Amino acid sequence: MNQNLQTLSVESSDMNNPFKLTDEKLIARFQDGDINAYNELVHRYKDRLLNFVFRYFNNREQAEDVVQDTMIKLYTHASYYKNIAKFSTWIYTIAKNNALTELRKNKRKQTVSLWTNEGKPIDIKMKDESLEQTVYNKMAVEELNKYLDEIPENFRIAVVLRDFQELSYEEISKILEIPLGTIKSRINRGRIQLSEKMKHFKEQ
Repeated sequence: MNQNLQTLSVESSDMNNPFKLTDEKLIARFQDGDINAYNELVHRYKDRLLNFVFRYFNNREQAEDVVQDTMIKLYTHASYYKNIAKFSTWIYTIAKNNALTELRKNKRKQTVSLWTNEGKPIDIKMKDESLEQTVYNKMAVEELNKYLDEIPENFRIAVVLRDFQELSYEEISKILEIPLGTIKSRINRGRIQLSEKMKHFKEQ
């Protein structure tokens, strides 16, 4: 009896604290009309989606517009989500489709930037904080950005989703609508190409 009361208490606490809820529970609550659940989902995903979408563009404003459209679609099409897939897969797929639509409209050259999941330029942590080391690490980030931009887009997007967004192979396969084996091959080949391009920099 006490265990049941304790379980009920924990569930009640979670209901009052959206930060403890899974994405799937939050979307279910939003489908029931809880606007706070929607706000929490936006908070969790806006920066992650911005970083993902930016890989398709060379313009931050365009990426922000795509993310805004994605969040609007989340608001207006929440009922379309069914709890048979992870919420992250669903929202990334919407963002990808919006980005591709925008690209078709503008026909802009696709590029990539290296950001963290918090929406900030990546900062390599250093044990040696000397000016020389600081400059070297900044150059390393710039080189990585440049070489990411040079590898084929299909490899680049797969590598970014796996190594920077840290999504599973299965999620990436669903988001890009490509077989799992192809995804693994693209990530592997992309990593090899990137490693080859970075080799000369590491030897300096």
